[in-house]
This record gives sequence, C-alpha cells and structure tokens, in this order.
Amino acid sequence: QRQLVESGGGLVQPGGSLRLSCAASGFTSDYYYYTIAWFRQAPGKEREGVSCIYSGGTTYADSVKGRFTVSKDNVKNTVTLQMNILEPEDTGVYFCAAVHRRKYVCEEEATDSSAMDFWGQGTSVTVSS
Repeated sequence: QRQLVESGGGLVQPGGSLRLSCAASGFTSDYYYYTIAWFRQAPGKEREGVSCIYSGGTTYADSVKGRFTVSKDNVKNTVTLQMNILEPEDTGVYFCAAVHRRKYVCEEEATDSSAMDFWGQGTSVTVSS
C-alpha cells in the first residue's frame, strides 16, 4: 500500500526556517518515476500548490520562489522542502502528494491538485512572532 507521511512542521518566527519531509512507502523501485508536489492550505483559504518535483525538473509558486527549495532522494524515497525566510503568509497545513509522471508532470503555471493520486495527512506550519 502506497503511503506518504509528512513531518517537520512547527512554530517558527518570521524570517526563520523549517525543513519539511515527505517520506514515501510502498512505491518500490518506481518511486523515481513519480511526480511529488507540495500543497498548503491556510485557514479559510483554498489549497494551493507550493512546489513540485519530478525527474524533469522543479517548479515553485511565485510566492515562494527564492525562499523555498525542493529536492528528491530516490534512494531514501523522500522529498524535502526547505523553507527559508518564512513569512506569516506561509502559515498553513502542508501536504505532499504523488502521481506517476506518465499521468502528470510539474507545470510552471500551477500544480493541479486534482491530478494527484496519493496524499499525506499533512503537517502544520505556523509562522508567528
């Protein structure tokens, strides 16, 4: 059974950093072929794409470009989202999601949450002084 588990959320002051991880299990040897995306949902707002990574590259939402970095370890089956210079607007629950790249690859314009096949349970990030 394929599962995603996020970790690394917490409370941080504005300007601080957090590193989120998305650990995948059950994907066996084809994890390399999966597109992994990060989404977030702030209270009272719709879920939005934050970053996406697949074998062909990475994409970021305009609001996080230059501050967030996504990376994928195909040996450990883990995707990491390094978040720097955090702002109160970054507060929300962060989810990772996965879909095989033959069905969907990252897009510059926006990451389509409806394309994802597997979701984690989310990890909460609060940026506040």
